[in-house]
Amino acid sequence: MSGPHPLNQAVIAQALHDLRNGQLRRAKTMGFGDEDLDALKHPAMVSVLANASVSWCSVIVNRDVVRRLLHQVDDVSREISEIDRLLRLGASTELVSKFFGLTHQEIALRRSVIGLPKRKGRHPVLTEQQDADLWIGWSAEVKERETALNDDKGMLEIAADLAEQTALPLSVIWSAIGKWIDEGLV
Repeated sequence: MSGPHPLNQAVIAQALHDLRNGQLRRAKTMGFGDEDLDALKHPAMVSVLANASVSWCSVIVNRDVVRRLLHQVDDVSREISEIDRLLRLGASTELVSKFFGLTHQEIALRRSVIGLPKRKGRHPVLTEQQDADLWIGWSAEVKERETALNDDKGMLEIAADLAEQTALPLSVIWSAIGKWIDEGLV
């Protein structure tokens, strides 16, 4: 004779846990009715259900939720790579904090983990020529990508790409872009 069905035991354990913690609705959403829940108050009834060798319940997999959870791993990896890239390009702590919600301590730790030296002081100000060249590159990218001026994420992508192309610190480029938008220089 086979032993108790493990799914039955898991469902009973969850139902009893929910009932002990006042989660009557959770027990009901699993499919239990009022009479069933009343029977769970009696240890003999719980034993009959938990030790049944035939499965009296089934599992339904919510594939959308499973896919979302599995994609979260990719999303987290992508976010870590993006943060690392921005930090390597010279993003300020404030910029990374704004877009990813990290604290100053988390950003400092991230900088340390990827081997970036501690920054001292502010980045240099752009020369007139750098400013003009950067504005030309930025305005061309905004038009080519059709990025709205209020699309901060899109602007950050453009700024990061410009930082790679020009070897200028991302925080300096981000500041210049903000200034140009504020001045209406589009």
